[in-house]
Amino acid sequence: AAAPAGAAQAAGSPAASSAAGDPPATRSAKAPLGEPKGKVVSRINLSIREEPTSHSAYLGGLRPGTVIPLSCKVRGENVDGNNLWYLLGDAHPGYVAARYVENQSPVPYCQC
Repeated sequence: AAAPAGAAQAAGSPAASSAAGDPPATRSAKAPLGEPKGKVVSRINLSIREEPTSHSAYLGGLRPGTVIPLSCKVRGENVDGNNLWYLLGDAHPGYVAARYVENQSPVPYCQC
């Protein structure tokens, strides 16, 4: 019942999120280069899609519990009441539905 590095436990509370999510100018060991992270919380593999919709090309999957880099967020297809999708970071192509990702720090909107 231990969470990796304790970050997932703190992510659920607004106060902890604010403390861990300092402005991007603040560099820390928890978020190298200021890139946000998220934890896959789906019950099955989470699909990576070419565009922010479940109807776009499938690029792969992520196992539940995987901590992933997040570049930014966009509005896309509504998935169970959530229309946000995360663009994967760290040079990984594709989008994942935010409905199944617990962000561990603030994620900015994409500037495109």
